[in-house]
Amino acid sequence: MLWSPRQIPNVITALRILLVAPIAVALAHRQLLAAIVLFGIAAISDLADGFLAKRFAWQSELGAVLDPAADKLLLATVFITLAYLGLVPLWLMAAAVARDAVIVLGALLYRLCFGVLNVRPSVVSKFNTLCQAGFIMAVVGRAEFSIPPAWMVMVLGALVFVTVTVSGIDYVLIYGRRALSLRRPQADDPGAAPNVDRRR
Repeated sequence: MLWSPRQIPNVITALRILLVAPIAVALAHRQLLAAIVLFGIAAISDLADGFLAKRFAWQSELGAVLDPAADKLLLATVFITLAYLGLVPLWLMAAAVARDAVIVLGALLYRLCFGVLNVRPSVVSKFNTLCQAGFIMAVVGRAEFSIPPAWMVMVLGALVFVTVTVSGIDYVLIYGRRALSLRRPQADDPGAAPNVDRRR
């Protein structure tokens, strides 16, 4: 059977990825209202696919990779576009994009060296994603409708920077601890078979 309801969350995630280009184009042409609507749809789709996957146990290995990749692609693209338009400071954009780059590269290196690493998003990581989404909406809303007030945009920006930094360090520590825990037995026993994390 080629199709089953279990694929619905992945289809929703794929549609969110397809929204990245239209959102970037709308922002680049300063069609900010359209960008807000499309970004809102993307945010709702993120909630929808997560709810469906958990509610009906439709989780999959593809979804475990596709969903966070879609979020990172969307947020990074929007941050870069807003920085290009001068609506977001370059240093904040660089911090947000660098954090995602560290996470992706760390996961790839870990997989190449040790195998699959199953890491559920921490509370601070989830809060960071929420702060980034709220900050983006606030920046675009401020530029288009002069709301919310400037101080609120600044507070959200500060929260983004703090949570980006903390969650980035948290992921690095997680990768490091897991890698050390797998290498230590081999260092103690040179004849031991490679210890690969086979959790799925």
